[in-house]
Amino acid sequence: MALRRRSNKNYSPRGQKEDPHRINKNIKEPKLRLVGDNVEMGVYPTKDCLKKAEELNLDLVVISPKADPPVAKIMDYKKFLYEQKKREKSMKAKASKVVVKEIRFGPNTDDHDYEFKKKNAEKFLKEGAKLKAFVFFKGRSIVFKDKGQILLLRLAQDLEDLGKVEQMPKLEGKRMIMLITPKKDK
Repeated sequence: MALRRRSNKNYSPRGQKEDPHRINKNIKEPKLRLVGDNVEMGVYPTKDCLKKAEELNLDLVVISPKADPPVAKIMDYKKFLYEQKKREKSMKAKASKVVVKEIRFGPNTDDHDYEFKKKNAEKFLKEGAKLKAFVFFKGRSIVFKDKGQILLLRLAQDLEDLGKVEQMPKLEGKRMIMLITPKKDK
């Protein structure tokens, strides 16, 4: 019984990843449109393109395989990959991450506890984090839904100068939740 080789295009022995571009000897097309630095642009046979790349000690890389004829560029492939990874990493670092901080109240939270939690909420909004304030109803305390709503609306009014309400108080199961986002400084 003969072993069958995997037909997966991305498979390579020893778990090495294959290059996302076709380079040098992996190019099968008979003709290529050649572009790049220090190169006269035009359509050439693949053999000639490979010779030019060898003369310049660079790689021949197919950058647009679906074009007719496919477009190839003479460049330093490892340097190209390095700069591409670097660009992706910087884009990822610039993407903003939303932090959500939670504050939990009970329906019968007294004034001292409310003030303490309000100070924390102010700190969170000043840091630029979203605030998820919720009232948790245990057992029969669910009958005090109106107290919970009043508490959350009071918090929204007290934090009006630091943030704006994204979601008004809404009952979800045993929790009444309200979301506040920080205001952008102009």
